[in-house]
Amino acid sequence: MTQGFFKVPTPYNEPIKAYEAGSKDRELLKEALNELYNKTVNIPLYIGNKQIHKEKKAVSVIPDEHKHVLGYYSEASKEDIQDAIDAAMRAKESWGNMPWQDRAAIFLKIADLLTTKYRYMVNAAAMLDLSKNAYQSEIDVICELADFFRFNVKYLEEIMQNQPASPKGQWNRTDTRPLDGFVFAVTPFNFASIAGNLPTSAAIMGNTVIWKPASSAVYIAHFLMKIFLEAGLPAGVINMVPGKGSVVGPLVMNNENFSGVHFTGSTGVFQGMWGMIGQNITKYKSYPRIVGETGGKDFLFAHNSAQIAPLVAATVRGAFEYQGQKCSALSREFIPKSIWPEFKELLLKEMNTVKTGSTLDFTNFHNAVIDKWAFKSITNYIDYAQENENIEILHGGTYDDSKGYFIEPTILLCKDPNVKTMQEEIFGPVLSIFVYDDEKLDEALEICDEGSEYALTGAVFSQDREMVIKITERLRGTAGNFYINDKPTGAVVGQQPFGGARASGTNDKAGSVLNLLRWVSPRTIKETFVPAEDYRYPFLEE
Repeated sequence: MTQGFFKVPTPYNEPIKAYEAGSKDRELLKEALNELYNKTVNIPLYIGNKQIHKEKKAVSVIPDEHKHVLGYYSEASKEDIQDAIDAAMRAKESWGNMPWQDRAAIFLKIADLLTTKYRYMVNAAAMLDLSKNAYQSEIDVICELADFFRFNVKYLEEIMQNQPASPKGQWNRTDTRPLDGFVFAVTPFNFASIAGNLPTSAAIMGNTVIWKPASSAVYIAHFLMKIFLEAGLPAGVINMVPGKGSVVGPLVMNNENFSGVHFTGSTGVFQGMWGMIGQNITKYKSYPRIVGETGGKDFLFAHNSAQIAPLVAATVRGAFEYQGQKCSALSREFIPKSIWPEFKELLLKEMNTVKTGSTLDFTNFHNAVIDKWAFKSITNYIDYAQENENIEILHGGTYDDSKGYFIEPTILLCKDPNVKTMQEEIFGPVLSIFVYDDEKLDEALEICDEGSEYALTGAVFSQDREMVIKITERLRGTAGNFYINDKPTGAVVGQQPFGGARASGTNDKAGSVLNLLRWVSPRTIKETFVPAEDYRYPFLEE
């Protein structure tokens, strides 16, 4: 066996390609888009060393053009779920016993394959499958996902090398082993980087995984699985089983070897899973680790000293990049009355330049929402706003799903901060603005703090340092990721570990060592070199 104290390559944040007009990168990306657009993929289940094609299949379509089929994917049956659990348990011992540096090498290779050989193809797949423009797709499925692999490997090294003190005559050591069973990874549609990170962060630490990707993102998950296997990930370490949550979830969480869930999705679903785990707690061989990030009602709070142009830019980007379908997307904004006229004028001027349409047209900033269920949910809020006398639609408010699931970026002026568009997660391109009296700053801060059950991301804009301090402290519990003079989106692995509290999740900070520690069960080893030969202590003497 290879021996040594190994040091992994220093991680770095993958440089972002701009895909500017006339560039070779843009040309290669468009070639990949054309290739994928014009072919249909059959996506199997990945269970152990088998790729299983079922007779009955579900469909993956382009949200921009929902009659255009990208592929067909198999859905897991009850028998398939059990087979996946069995495969994970069979692979567990050899994978968990593999030297950590060899596990690390696999994920470093995945990062390099992703950012070189498969960069344009995977980027194109995410653009088509998730309706992301070239830049949003690049920062997600390429850069952030590669960052997760490289930084998580570094955190693995840190965990392995973090050892306890040893006094004279002893040697104390920590043996870091995987959890006792398998981990269940449930991933969302909106970030391919999250879809790739949730199963692999547990796997990096030696666990085997059952992975259920979102039904609207199975296509991109298929591309990621192919890269995982090409990089040498052993069969059974990650078993991908698309299917209905009502089928997959109960079967997995009823199994005695279930040892943890890594989840990103809605608060309601996560709470339901937590309840199911509680009901089954006596079945399990160990107490499961429960890690979840569950969305937010993210805010920007402006002080009257804020600079207008940066405030507008942060508003447009924060609220409407990727159609507001980011967990961190700006959804409610507090603007002081004194700067409202100037801010409003520039904001609406800028919004009139925002183009909505297909991702295949690189001049479109704004694209389609993910599917018909999201379209219906979001437009219900717009309909509510149109009928509410306390809400004025300043921009947008129109939608059309005849070709793609397109909703115009919508800005609402809310006279009452208690309307539901100011309080409930919409997860779409709808921004609610409340204008507060400058002299009622403290009251507005209270509304911001107490007006939502979530605490994921938030931002303050101010040129007054004393006010920055005051607002930051007053809103300390409102966001796990807080930004000063910046939009509340765009956390970078290794720079801003991501996660929130309250109804936003367990705040286990993806992109940090804190998250990886959740997927191990440490064993402390004490070795005494010269053991005592007599049970008696000196105080026992007469």
